[in-house]
Amino acid sequence: MLTSALDLSNLGTTVGSTTAVNSNNASDPQASQDRFLKLLVAQINNQDPLNPMDNAQMTTQMAQINTVSGIQELNATLKGMAEQSAALGSLQGAALIGRQALVEGDALAFDGSTGKGAFNLAADAGSVEVDVMGSTGQVLDTIKLGAKGAGQHSFSWDAGSIDPATVSRFVVRSVATGGEAVANTALSPQRIDSVSFANGAISLQLANGRAVAYDQARGFM
Repeated sequence: MLTSALDLSNLGTTVGSTTAVNSNNASDPQASQDRFLKLLVAQINNQDPLNPMDNAQMTTQMAQINTVSGIQELNATLKGMAEQSAALGSLQGAALIGRQALVEGDALAFDGSTGKGAFNLAADAGSVEVDVMGSTGQVLDTIKLGAKGAGQHSFSWDAGSIDPATVSRFVVRSVATGGEAVANTALSPQRIDSVSFANGAISLQLANGRAVAYDQARGFM
């Protein structure tokens, strides 16, 4: 005689003399429901006539199988969403190839004789100047940008007769209206040569040989 409580942990095995169910169906919601119904019918057929299963027990067991099926369907949905997210991330990453990522650094990116750079200010600055430094440490030119608000800013510099090959880096000097220094972070534009996508994260391979995570880029140009 079967007990009046149906054990859902046995859904992977049939009742009586039937053989074990193929493990490939263990995560199939329809297969789980079929096994549950077989167990339920067998339980009803073999229950004690003097102590039959009441409606409350039947409702509880039906709720249990619905919960199991719901969890399986939810897992399948989440898996599908993860796959779609991965595909979307790959497309997003591919669209970045050839563009420039702003990463922490002090190198200018040249397009012909025009150099580009960027910086981030921690607070409002009454005056911002950018020194373009040569390979021997001398100041080749100074770009006066005036007052700038807190946040990220970009700039361009025309090298003119200066050979870009002699430029090593740039230095940002920022001061508040009262004369105190304002913290800044130099940002270097670097061309994205390739993109990889692994474990849900996008990695950018830059032209200077450096690889950075997508969230390390401060912006794109």
